[in-house]
Amino acid sequence: MPSDNTVVHVIDDDEAMRESLAFLLGTVGMKVQTYESATAFLDVASKAEGGCIITDVRMPGLSGIELLQRLRELKLALPVIVITGHGDVRLAVEAMKIGAIDFLEKPFDDEALMASVRSALDQLGRDHKRQAQRSDIEARLATLSNRERDVLKGLVGGLANKQIAYDLGISPRTIEIYRANLMTKMQAASLSDLVRMALVVGLLGSDSAGPGSS
Repeated sequence: MPSDNTVVHVIDDDEAMRESLAFLLGTVGMKVQTYESATAFLDVASKAEGGCIITDVRMPGLSGIELLQRLRELKLALPVIVITGHGDVRLAVEAMKIGAIDFLEKPFDDEALMASVRSALDQLGRDHKRQAQRSDIEARLATLSNRERDVLKGLVGGLANKQIAYDLGISPRTIEIYRANLMTKMQAASLSDLVRMALVVGLLGSDSAGPGSS
């Protein structure tokens, strides 16, 4: 279920369509804000409450496609559902390629729309949860010393303690101490926990070739 501060932003130059969508979404307790153009939404986008966007793909001024491009430029991560007219599948596919999560062809079924909106809001919740998790892990990483970070890179890179010790020019016993310290600081119960955390924050990317790489 959407939270109290979640809003479905409906963008359509057709007033009847805006009112119809607002009524439909309102019947299930969703908070809705409507806009007669993409420009009207972009004027307040930086202050808009989180949620999702439903937009027509063909509108005077900025089209739905151009809106998606602007949202990407502004780094506004709101899930977007595009509404298309008959025969606009090509535009719908283009919209999906630049970030729309779904498209609905007019005339669409009310239940199909509701399912799409719920999916968009669920995705938003997952995205927020992932971002919170990433921020938490990055805060833990910031508490590590440079040497502990070197040991962490070696561990998540699949190296044994002896190999990490050799690469860093210190004893295996010292590695064990660093390993215990970083496990505590990272709040990791196992090596697999460390690997999962490293994946979340990108430590296993091309920039982490193990200890001694930096």
